[in-house]
Amino acid sequence: MANLLHLNLRSVFIPSLSTRRHSSAAPRRHQFRVEAKVREIFMPALSSTMTEGKVVSWLKSEGDQVAKGESVVVVESDKADMEVESFHDGIMAAIMVLEGDSAAVGSTIALLAESESDIALAKAQASGSGSSGSDQKTEAVAAPVAEPEPVSAPSVVAVSAPVSSPVVKVASTHPASEGGKRVVATPFAKKLAKEFNVDLGTVVGSGPMGRIVAKDVELAASSAAVSEKPKVAAVAAASTVQLGSVVPFTTMQGAVSKNMLVSLSVPTFRVGYTMTTDALDALYKKIKSKGVTMTALLAKATAMALTQHPVVNSSCRDGKSFTYNSSINIAVAVAMDGGLITPVLQDADKLDIYTLSRKWKELVDKARAKQLQPQEYTTGTFTLSNLGMFGVDRFDAILPPGTGAIMAVGSSRPTVVGTKDGRIGMKNQMQVNVTADHRVIYGADLAAFLQTFAQIIEDPKDLTF
Repeated sequence: MANLLHLNLRSVFIPSLSTRRHSSAAPRRHQFRVEAKVREIFMPALSSTMTEGKVVSWLKSEGDQVAKGESVVVVESDKADMEVESFHDGIMAAIMVLEGDSAAVGSTIALLAESESDIALAKAQASGSGSSGSDQKTEAVAAPVAEPEPVSAPSVVAVSAPVSSPVVKVASTHPASEGGKRVVATPFAKKLAKEFNVDLGTVVGSGPMGRIVAKDVELAASSAAVSEKPKVAAVAAASTVQLGSVVPFTTMQGAVSKNMLVSLSVPTFRVGYTMTTDALDALYKKIKSKGVTMTALLAKATAMALTQHPVVNSSCRDGKSFTYNSSINIAVAVAMDGGLITPVLQDADKLDIYTLSRKWKELVDKARAKQLQPQEYTTGTFTLSNLGMFGVDRFDAILPPGTGAIMAVGSSRPTVVGTKDGRIGMKNQMQVNVTADHRVIYGADLAAFLQTFAQIIEDPKDLTF
């Protein structure tokens, strides 16, 4: 019985007739039949660092039929928006965490009823658990006395709505848009917007609480009267910051903050190296038209150098041992609105430069759309951070948790140098600084790695093989 109670199901236990008939001649074992009338939908852990998630949008409404394997909700993790599937067939009986609200990983966000006759049981279960949620959304007028305090997270939107006002008259701004700072759209709508080159910031959503759905994008794409003025206004509004205001962290900013605090516990050191990039610049100009990016060239050169220095690709997670990683996965920092993410070029040493460039473009597009899968941003073994495109000549990067080293890449710029024959010349030079975990990697290790990396950069013919 104890094992059955750990099924994470709100189950109704119905004893069979054999449990009520007692024979004096031959006592029988008690037998139980378990009927799972109501099942819980939990907030999933979409990454190893995720402690809570935000409900971006519900793809099913209360009363909708749900099939096993069907997506029911879009959840914002610390790095991406992901659709969550149902593990069972049933009816969406009660939504307990509203769109825009957050909940801890493992907490109940909705209840699934096995049949229509079980919906009442699910709703009673939802109200009994003290959730903020779905009853106020669908039956607020009929049940004005519902307790507004949620267990998992404050539901500001639900509490702020007066009891006397109709629920349909909710705010035009979607609660998950964080006051208009982000666009709330279904994944399919985002995909269509990319295909039709539609700016979602100019689209008015007709979905629940202003969410942009596919038909809104199609309408915007077919309309020839899309003015540039609303775009300018949208950009101006987005760039306006209310001075003196206190703004809570987004989910991504919260995850970055936690990771930075973890990084402070790791003893690190830094080594810088200056190298000439004339040959690399010439190669880039030659193959740029074929879709090759400088990021892919740097990642490929880094991966090639790491094959000769596996200790720089190692990692220490428990403070007692370290791992020589079997794959060379180059994570590259990408700035995003409200944070950053590190998409991973997996097995970068085994891919040719053209495949690597195509893969990088795909990862960046998915990162911008917040559609990266966890394995696409959590599996890095070495990290690159490049601010050279901003004219930054040198900087230090903070070591991401769980990795051994990160390389900060500055810009390549003309520099007056002394040549070996004693003359003065002009060469393009770039400075890189590597931050490393000193528990695993030592100064001589980094120096040797940087020498190899510089040799590849200064004679890059092998990068195109």
